[in-house]
Amino acid sequence: MCYYTMVLVLLFAFFICFAQADQHLSTKECENLGFTGLALCSDCHTFAEYIKDQELVSDCLKCCSEDSDDATSKVIYSGAILEVCMRKLVFYPEIVGFIEEEKDKFPTVKVQYAFNSPPKLIMLDDDEKPKETIRVDNWKREHILQFLREKVEPSSDI
Repeated sequence: MCYYTMVLVLLFAFFICFAQADQHLSTKECENLGFTGLALCSDCHTFAEYIKDQELVSDCLKCCSEDSDDATSKVIYSGAILEVCMRKLVFYPEIVGFIEEEKDKFPTVKVQYAFNSPPKLIMLDDDEKPKETIRVDNWKREHILQFLREKVEPSSDI
């Protein structure tokens, strides 16, 4: 009898862990983590290829929206703002490298300095209103480049 009780307890514990893994976070919790909930879950899987932090990927998956079956539903933004704290840039050499050497390749991406702000990309809609915020503290320069190439419309000036 004790054996069956232990099996039931283990099954219940497994079920609870599995249910929590699929749990979505509140909008406020997602914003605090740097996600707005507008990211598609497929973007989180792409994100996982670049960022090897499983906890961060897990948070992304808890804040994302399910993809539709329509392949054209990929979200593309008209521009972005790279927001950083000028005083903390010394701690983010990859961000500095992007700003100094790569940013000019993206005319619709602006750099904005905000006191005490962690490095983040604020993705803009056609009206230049913020639609999604993504923390990029641990991103390498090539990951920022790849992400912007995929998610920001090319400038019509080019």
